[in-house]
Amino acid sequence: MIKKPEIRSYSSLSELSLAAAEYIAELAEARIKERNIFTLVLSGGSTPRQLYEKLANQPISNRIDWQHAHLFWGDERCVPPDNPDSNFSLAFETLISRVDLPPANIHRIPATTGSPKAAAEEYEKILREFFQAVGETDSIISFPSFDLVLLGMGVDGHTASLFPGDAALGEKTSWVVAVEGTSASPPVPRITLTFPVINEAKCVLFLASGSSKLQVIQEILNNPHTVTYPAAKVQPSGKLLWFIDEGLA
Repeated sequence: MIKKPEIRSYSSLSELSLAAAEYIAELAEARIKERNIFTLVLSGGSTPRQLYEKLANQPISNRIDWQHAHLFWGDERCVPPDNPDSNFSLAFETLISRVDLPPANIHRIPATTGSPKAAAEEYEKILREFFQAVGETDSIISFPSFDLVLLGMGVDGHTASLFPGDAALGEKTSWVVAVEGTSASPPVPRITLTFPVINEAKCVLFLASGSSKLQVIQEILNNPHTVTYPAAKVQPSGKLLWFIDEGLA
């Protein structure tokens, strides 16, 4: 059964980013009060920059108990962490370096650890050890349930580093895989979470802005049963939201 997403439209990327930051702060407050932990998967690309900046600014930053927040990544390019193309670099510059987040709560994808395949295996090990330690996965074959997964979408309908036609789209057992990324921009190997992990999330929030994505988003939202874009395969067990600007409404 196709899950009907909740769609929220905003007049600009700035307003969209502020609304997303407030949503994240509210969710973090609730999860930390309930379970003493909040697990957030960050996305890359240019769209979330303003969101991260707003999360780092007052008064929103003060609403989040960063000592109990844990950051993860949905995907990463196989470049050094200080490279401008690194998703970690974006998050560090705009958010992590500006809040009181313990280093142990930053779960970066080790994208330059050996081969891309080895890096994917290492990140899956990191995730498995974390979720087993906090008691959220009882079996070696079960998937983790992040509190919130942030996703973007490319003009080709890809999300995270799950690209049209890639074998990774059909992955059923691994939590993390490496992809060649030859059709991506930049065209470098990448590490990505898989659909079974993304779809186990308690909440998935898409951030989408820009007229170049209009047609793809309309197809995904209006014809979810027939389109084949990777982003349409995001059907979480929890809540599914799309925050879009008015140009995409």
